[in-house]
Amino acid sequence: MGGRQWRYGTGGVRIVLLLWWAMSWPLQAAPAAAGHDYLLVGSATDEPTPHRACTPQMLDGPRQQVQVAAPPGGWSGQPQALDVFNVFAGEVRVQHGDREICGNMHDARTRDSRFRAGIGLVAVPVAGSHEPFLVSWQTPLKARWVPTLRLGAPSPVQQNDTARLLVRAACIAVAIALALSALMAFLTTRDRSFLVYIAGTAVMVLWQSILGGLSGYPEPWLPVGEQGAWWLLALTAATQALVLPALWRLNGGDRLLPRSRPAQLLALWGLLGVAVLVPWLQRDGLAWVARGLQASYLLGCGLALAVGVWARWRGDRWAQAGLAALAPMLVLIVADACRAEWLLEYRVEALQLAVTWLLMMSAYALNQRLGRLRQQRDELRQLAETDGLTGLPNRRAGLQQLARHLERVDRERGPLVIGFLDIDLFKDINDRHGHAVGDQVLVAVARALRAAVRSQDQVVRMGGEEFLLLMPGMPREAASARLDRLRQHITEAARALQVPGLEVTASIGLAQWRPGEDDLAALLRRADHAMYVAKRAGRNRVFDGEELDPPGLA
Repeated sequence: MGGRQWRYGTGGVRIVLLLWWAMSWPLQAAPAAAGHDYLLVGSATDEPTPHRACTPQMLDGPRQQVQVAAPPGGWSGQPQALDVFNVFAGEVRVQHGDREICGNMHDARTRDSRFRAGIGLVAVPVAGSHEPFLVSWQTPLKARWVPTLRLGAPSPVQQNDTARLLVRAACIAVAIALALSALMAFLTTRDRSFLVYIAGTAVMVLWQSILGGLSGYPEPWLPVGEQGAWWLLALTAATQALVLPALWRLNGGDRLLPRSRPAQLLALWGLLGVAVLVPWLQRDGLAWVARGLQASYLLGCGLALAVGVWARWRGDRWAQAGLAALAPMLVLIVADACRAEWLLEYRVEALQLAVTWLLMMSAYALNQRLGRLRQQRDELRQLAETDGLTGLPNRRAGLQQLARHLERVDRERGPLVIGFLDIDLFKDINDRHGHAVGDQVLVAVARALRAAVRSQDQVVRMGGEEFLLLMPGMPREAASARLDRLRQHITEAARALQVPGLEVTASIGLAQWRPGEDDLAALLRRADHAMYVAKRAGRNRVFDGEELDPPGLA
């Protein structure tokens, strides 16, 4: 017995080893195939690493230069990375020893590919040497709009550079997504306010692209070239032309001061005029425009804040969106006044985030406005389709509902029965008890009908003392019994009013849809005729119009 178990055990081991060898053999033998096991894209190149030497023409004009000195003990001998940010126009020159690079923020091809948001250089200074990095840039147009230089090990400097690029690109991506959403809203509503929003967002996307240098990444897609300062100021003026009136309106300026519209138009067209004028100015004139735009920005934000606080104090809850949109800009203004160092370092990212927040708040306000318009439209439709006394659908709405039921039963081949109800001797009720009691009777009848029908049934006030009942899916015999019970409920509801001498009854005519023979008018005529037959037969009863005019004999 033991020998047999040993033979079975060794046989099992051999089978397992054989299966393992059979499974592993194709993996060892088959080479990886291109297009099946992996994908290779691109091709070999003989193009050298992008590098551009500085020329006198690049360094022409007013410039500033700084030396980034070595530590007191000299350089450590390890690689050092120097990245330059927040240069909005002109060439940046970075040099250490015999290594030099000239780069333009609006053409990524001129920069070291290891740096994506700034212009950087990696050098390996000799251990113990004190040779500084030399950096020069075009003199900024405005005070405190100065470059940021980051020095350190290549890895963290490059990671910071990449993070800046991601923030800048994300802000533009959010703006484009908001514009596309507004386009979908315009196609749905045809509200021109969304077109204005889309146009403003497009201008701000261009402005952000120039501000953050993404107009030249990965290669120039805007013809900025050496005219970065002109582009930036022109788009800044155009952006202010849209932003400042938007802030005024978001904060309730139009609601509190409706006569401010001419001033808004004057500011808008004035700033757009400046934007058109900028390309014709010399560089000396750009500084004046930059200072003027800063003053108009501060004035516009101050006025928007004042009117927003005033509107909120007066209980205007819609001004909250305006104050929220203004908050990041106020933070930047205060930080600039306090000479905050973080703003100098991250000015571009801070401005882009503030503008993106404004676009989001504007989109929120537009959607709120759209919601109010829809609510008003629904309220007007409700008023147009509802009987003011009983709260039931009126004749217009009832006929529309009946038409929809007819389309459905034609498709589904189900029964549709209607009942035409008229309160008996309603004129006598008004004459004997007064119109106020007559109105109470109508309300009581409507309430009794609504309480006694199924959820899929509908009760309509056709006018005066006439009501229409729609009973889809109910067989004719069951509908006749239901209408008879409704007649009794009406009498009981009127008694509950406890008006001495008041007795209310109703005559009801029944008609059933005849597929292929009827139309809406014929169905209503037959139900109305049946109701009059019920009245002539003594009132307070239900008459089946199909017995009077059997199907097929119409």
